[in-house]
Amino acid sequence: MADKKSPASGWPKIQGDYHAGDANSPVVVVTMGSHLDEQAVCDAGAAMCGSCKTENLGLEKIVANVVANPNIRFLVTCGTEVKGHLSGQCLKALHANGVEGGKIVGATGAIPFIENLTPEVIKRFQDQIEMVDIMETEDLGTIKAKIDELTARDPGAFEGDAMVVEVKEGGDDAGESEGEEVPMSAELALIHARMKTIQMMITDIGYRDRFSAGVYSGKVEGLMIGLIVSFVILGFMLMG
Repeated sequence: MADKKSPASGWPKIQGDYHAGDANSPVVVVTMGSHLDEQAVCDAGAAMCGSCKTENLGLEKIVANVVANPNIRFLVTCGTEVKGHLSGQCLKALHANGVEGGKIVGATGAIPFIENLTPEVIKRFQDQIEMVDIMETEDLGTIKAKIDELTARDPGAFEGDAMVVEVKEGGDDAGESEGEEVPMSAELALIHARMKTIQMMITDIGYRDRFSAGVYSGKVEGLMIGLIVSFVILGFMLMG
């Protein structure tokens, strides 16, 4: 039997739209935009099963619950993709590429910005988990068969101990019930993404302006010094 470790006290640590199963199971199932019989998936052997509709906070909650349980070694993505948010693609991009400048590298969702996960947590997630993609599958038989296959391949608990990650939700959002995320419309998400991009561009322009101002100031200072030296030399020549 594969070696197991104790998950963080009170696991699952982060509330969300999911069902919890056997904490010793190596498999987590994320149904993305679909709502399947999540309890049945857990009864089939998954440690957790739930949906994920947002490509930022939703992903952060998944990562936080995964790294809090070293026994989880496989993450199965299934169900339908979420229009606009593309949380499935973003989750796979997060695992494959990580984050740069707060944004998931290679993510194509509307607002794939990560705020609550440190580079150490992301690296731990990448090292601990093998991603298994059966997106667009909603058939419970297929999902259960995949759980059985992966359970048979269980390599045992990850060598590192459980990590506890705090995920701040940024206040009480209207229309969001306890333990459930309500995604923005694709249009509103796109507006937020463009605002975030504009903010980053403005910051970059500011850095460029500072650099340009420094270069210009240096040129003017050098010109003035050159003129003064030239006048001094000319004065000595006239006196001689």
